[in-house]
Amino acid sequence: MFIKQLYTSCLSEAAYYIESKGEAAIIDPLRDIDTYLELATERKARIKYIFETHFHADFVSGHLDLSKATDAPIIYGPNTKTNFPVHIAKDGEVFSLGDITIEVLHTPGHTLESSCYLLKDPTGKNHCVFTGDTLFVGDVGRPDLAQKGNEITMNDLAGMLYDSIHAKLFPLADNVLVYPAHGPGSSCGKNLGPSTHSTIGEEKENNYALKATTREDFIKKVTDGIEAPPTYFPINAKINKEGYDSLDSVLLKGLTGLSVNDFKASTTEDTIILDTRNANLFSQGFIPGSISIGLEGRFAEWAGSILPFESPILLVTETGKEKETIVRLARVGFDNVKGYLEGGFENWKNAGEEIDMIIDIEADELMMDIPYDTNLVIIDVRRTTEYADGHLKNAINIPLIELTDPASMANLEETQNLYIHCAGGYRSVIASSLLKRQGIHNLKNIEGGWGKIKEQEKAEIIKETSLLN
Repeated sequence: MFIKQLYTSCLSEAAYYIESKGEAAIIDPLRDIDTYLELATERKARIKYIFETHFHADFVSGHLDLSKATDAPIIYGPNTKTNFPVHIAKDGEVFSLGDITIEVLHTPGHTLESSCYLLKDPTGKNHCVFTGDTLFVGDVGRPDLAQKGNEITMNDLAGMLYDSIHAKLFPLADNVLVYPAHGPGSSCGKNLGPSTHSTIGEEKENNYALKATTREDFIKKVTDGIEAPPTYFPINAKINKEGYDSLDSVLLKGLTGLSVNDFKASTTEDTIILDTRNANLFSQGFIPGSISIGLEGRFAEWAGSILPFESPILLVTETGKEKETIVRLARVGFDNVKGYLEGGFENWKNAGEEIDMIIDIEADELMMDIPYDTNLVIIDVRRTTEYADGHLKNAINIPLIELTDPASMANLEETQNLYIHCAGGYRSVIASSLLKRQGIHNLKNIEGGWGKIKEQEKAEIIKETSLLN
């Protein structure tokens, strides 16, 4: 028996490769399937099953391409409806894999079709359970994504989740391993723990939701303080239900190198120029109107949250990062990359084309400017909860996601000197690029963000306790 967790940090996503006696199964594959095929080939195994724990909202699954490449059936739990062939398993259905078995545990709550997969070792003993978004380390799946108006509410789903966990997972022995679909940083829960695996016993002891004493207490605990999900979640869930183009076709279209002249000719009014270089490089020079989302951060998540899915995309990347960028965009459903700038930004600059820049300053310079600049306005683009936990006096909180709406900038005036910051500097560069795209150029980016600002002796820090309670 062989189990391997394949973890993708920028999405906080865990897929799993399971193998026994030359037969393999994949649980919750990403759209780029080469890793699974190569692992199976390396281990001389045949992929027999593709298990999906639910319709994922935070990434596009690789189930279709992987099934096409291996002839393995796609397996979902009960209450599943798709536009493509799948095997809809019954609750308690058992699948054999070499000399081990995998049992379907239907656990509605995060979504209606959500299911866990219980793996029994060759002796028939419960070894581990793949919990999808039903149970995480330190958290449970958010119960607000599968609401249907007044028919099924968030509280209804939270109640289902309580019933599912107590009926299907609580009876398992404390030493049964828990392998969830996500780790820390995922928006599929409220506050996932730092690890990517656990045990049933550890979760009973440490998971705030599992320590709820009643069903009503559980519902309150898991629904209080849920922030709105990223805007791309419904789009990805729909793609996973209805199907998509193969990744090969997306790459074929996107890996089109464009000269500076062709790049300019391809840029129409609705085109998005996406620059995926490191935030520090972007600040030093970029094509006017570009949006910065650096590959070094939570790239796919922010792309899905900020970029319009219907617009064509042209890429500016570091040389050699073109394919990686297209794959990572495809993971969250972007199939409309039309090409990339050959030679990258250096080629554009060397051709004598117009460029733009962002002025970066250090936190101590901000402190020196605050007492003397009457037009100074500090824009804090962190999440509301981050802002509430500590922010500069008089700082205005406009979370990055809100800057995708030009109305969020309506109260900003030309006479203001804007100082933009986030937690560490990644999001503030994205924010600065969005502001500049809207014609707001009188701004400076604070390098190191809040991490550096709060170290300054003169920083007047305010806490919004009412927002934290």
